[in-house]
Amino acid sequence: MEILESFLRQHAEAMPEKLAVMCGSERLSYGELWQRVKQAAKGYEAHRAYAIRNTQDIDFLVTYWAIHVAGAVAIPLAATGTAPDLTALPQQMPEGIADILYTTGTTGRQKGVMVSHRAILADAENLIDAQGFNADTIFVICGPMNHIGSLSKLWPVIHEGGTIIILDGLRDLRAFFDAFTLDIDDSQVVPRYASFLVPASIRLLLQWGRKDLERIAERIDFIETGAAPMPQADLDAFRALLPHARLYNTYASTETGIISTYDYNHHPCIAGCLGRAMRHSRFFITPEGTVACQGPTLMSGYVGDSEATAAVLHDDTLWTQDLGEIDADGNLRLIGRNGDTINIGGYKVAPTDIENAAMSLEGIKDCMCVKADSPIFGETLKLLYVTDRPLTKPQIARHLAARLERWQVPNLYEQVERIPRTFNGKIIRKASPPTPLQRRGE
Repeated sequence: MEILESFLRQHAEAMPEKLAVMCGSERLSYGELWQRVKQAAKGYEAHRAYAIRNTQDIDFLVTYWAIHVAGAVAIPLAATGTAPDLTALPQQMPEGIADILYTTGTTGRQKGVMVSHRAILADAENLIDAQGFNADTIFVICGPMNHIGSLSKLWPVIHEGGTIIILDGLRDLRAFFDAFTLDIDDSQVVPRYASFLVPASIRLLLQWGRKDLERIAERIDFIETGAAPMPQADLDAFRALLPHARLYNTYASTETGIISTYDYNHHPCIAGCLGRAMRHSRFFITPEGTVACQGPTLMSGYVGDSEATAAVLHDDTLWTQDLGEIDADGNLRLIGRNGDTINIGGYKVAPTDIENAAMSLEGIKDCMCVKADSPIFGETLKLLYVTDRPLTKPQIARHLAARLERWQVPNLYEQVERIPRTFNGKIIRKASPPTPLQRRGE
């Protein structure tokens, strides 16, 4: 059985001096990295599962790859917080399983997703083929490596023999921007830097790092986003700052693997457009309007939960709850999440449409559209919003009315302190209502 780490060994033999990974002042060549992985692998037993906390450093990667080399299963966990219950894990893991990744969805219940070595290689080849990873790629990892968003970018880099730079999130924006100017290889005339950023991180950069983005713009080969919807206003602003970079919006999840991607900087910029199916993937829209995915990137199932697995994975197909449509060019476009659609007066409203329009109003920093009861309007739409400047409710309503159908415009508005989101930016729609902003004198 071929595993990703076979490529790590091949690169160590063919180009042992090439820089493989760096974090802070620590640097390892491919030769050094492979020696550390081989040595660490001696401490693990085949077919066993090992939980490892993400320390966001080279030690984590060495341990992660060593577990695979030993024929064991890695369970990358968040750096902090309550670990999932692992007592129900089988003593002997199924053949071919590489990882168990715990989801961080919006329902609050974590599920252990089994990802096979075959799926990892298929995901890597999907990204290489669609986004152009190669041996010159210098990939800046700033998201948590226990989550598929950033973890999956390690796979094509190692497959192709590129270089990984690890950062501890975006706590230090200066460190992020400086990573794109590091002296990696004197022989490279034009460095090919890339990164993965969730929409919330891109919004942070747009708010606080516009000049720095312009400074490093010519050094960026591509940046991928995903995990949550990105507002049209942010898409447009990011394109303006990085006019020559490839900017990808990708459809992926822990369960489906990496399915499709779309370069919205060199094609029509459409919010929610996620491109065509990648090399190893296929998708179609079910009669219920949801997205169904096929191919070797799919999960092998939820660990210890055959019932939950059978509910979403059968007939060699992963049946998602994402609502979507496929355009005439074969591009997938997401239009919401099954269960999130709001029925008002016979109209079915996708809350993301309202939120996307609201985010284009200067001053709106975050928002969430919900269903509410009103003594005047009955069941109606309500916009909860976060702003950094005075905005009147009529101002917001007029802005939305110019961009939406009449029945999509909320009747109620409330300023709140924050919108509940997962770490990767998904709105937690089933969470307790956000706290209304307390104004002086209240």
